[in-house]
Amino acid sequence: MDFGNTLLHSEHQPKEKEEVKALIIGSGPAGATAALYVARAELLPVVIMGITPGGQAALTHTIENYPGFPEGIGGMQLGELFQKQAERFGARFDFDTVSKVDLNRRPFSIITYGKEYITDSLIIATGARSNLLNIPGEKELTGKGTSYCATCDGWFFKGKPVVVVGGGDSALEESLFLTRFASSVTVIHRRDTFRAGALLQKRIAGDPKIKVIYDSVITSINGNGAVESLTVKNINTGQEMDFATKGIFIFIGHKPNTEVFAGHMDMDENGYIRVDNLMRTSIPGVFAAGEVADPDFRQVITSAGMGAAAAIQLTKYLEHNS
Repeated sequence: MDFGNTLLHSEHQPKEKEEVKALIIGSGPAGATAALYVARAELLPVVIMGITPGGQAALTHTIENYPGFPEGIGGMQLGELFQKQAERFGARFDFDTVSKVDLNRRPFSIITYGKEYITDSLIIATGARSNLLNIPGEKELTGKGTSYCATCDGWFFKGKPVVVVGGGDSALEESLFLTRFASSVTVIHRRDTFRAGALLQKRIAGDPKIKVIYDSVITSINGNGAVESLTVKNINTGQEMDFATKGIFIFIGHKPNTEVFAGHMDMDENGYIRVDNLMRTSIPGVFAAGEVADPDFRQVITSAGMGAAAAIQLTKYLEHNS
């Protein structure tokens, strides 16, 4: 199972112990920014990078909406710059994944495949992952016409027809956003009605650029190096058709990478870590930032801001509790 930038469950026994003042789990925009701020406070943070260095942002071909890069920047390149800047001030990035945590007492114990970290403070920045269709062609054509973020990638489809998969608020909101760029937007939904709010449904129905195909699922994404078409199946009749498109945007939900923290702290019904406006979790000394605690925005810049806030609060926490 692919957990993206998450932490994998295992009872693997650590080889050694290391005590650190501040530990950060996750190396995406939130984790790397937190590392920069904590390092500048001379706390020598350690970042456990997870299995996707740079987080989900690193998988984005080009990021056009991060300030300071008017020509855009590759997601992987931006992640490398984040890391290099944090390392300049003393942060250390360990390529490892977490298998078990003990947050019942301080100092906290974080067990990875390589070692056990003992720490006085913790920032959780493990991100979230998009739910996948898990159909042929999806993995191969991700970033080549298959996307999970209209805000990130919509611009690349100027004047081109695209498809949106889903029936909730996010799917309809992103469909309306995509009309700014695409020549047409076709929403494909497996049910005969949307789950989204009435106002969104009304806006979708009134937009001449949007059409809807109900009671249908996509069984494959087709193309040679780029998306060219979809195989669409009607769930009532079983009939399949080949639907030409240049892009497919999949919005069937996100899942936060919080499995390893289950039962340790307050989370919402979808598994997102609950934080207050100071990025504090229900455990003193443990903070959360980025998409692991953000079901709404899911942007590089908002994750980076949350990471900075979490780091500032961690520094204050240590000043009063060391």
